[in-house]
Amino acid sequence: MVQFVQAQNIGIAYLEERFGLQISKDENFFREWFESLPEITDVEKQYLDRVKNNFLNLVQRPPILENAVKMVVLSPLLDLAGFYSQPFSIATEESIEISVEDEEEIIRGRIDVLVIQEQFWLLVIESKRASFSLLENIPQALAYMLANPNQEKPVFGLLTNGSHFLFLKVNSSNTPIYGISDEFTLLKRKNELYEVLAILKKLSQILR
Repeated sequence: MVQFVQAQNIGIAYLEERFGLQISKDENFFREWFESLPEITDVEKQYLDRVKNNFLNLVQRPPILENAVKMVVLSPLLDLAGFYSQPFSIATEESIEISVEDEEEIIRGRIDVLVIQEQFWLLVIESKRASFSLLENIPQALAYMLANPNQEKPVFGLLTNGSHFLFLKVNSSNTPIYGISDEFTLLKRKNELYEVLAILKKLSQILR
């Protein structure tokens, strides 16, 4: 009898055991988040300063739910990175199912925001309540990314709760391998949205 497993209930150990997923220890595996990043203009910095201030104002009146994170933080970032323009198209709240080979288990879940180019999943963004830790949501994001239908190309992800940001990369061409960036946060004096936007711009260039 087939068993259905909710993506939000799985852990890294489950993905390692069922899918052979491994974390890469090679810094060169995920260079996209730190190497040769494009410049951010002064106008973009001013806009990102407003985005940061807008979010910090929201924090004063919790709870901050997913839709607020998408509207106040994610939407401006995606716009500035060019993901609302051709050749990209946006699909939201996509259902996913991935089956475990030789076992009667199917993982089910829904993706909050999904960027698609020519029917390929290119950037998966999982927004969570601002009070949630990103660490406990990494397995769910990785499960979604393993469902990428084009196994020959890497898929990139951004995991955020509005105040913290992590980039992910999964390559499933042979043994599934993943890498994780450093964490960026809005809780520093420096506005780390500058780095987040630079990485998104870099991914936009690569995926075009």
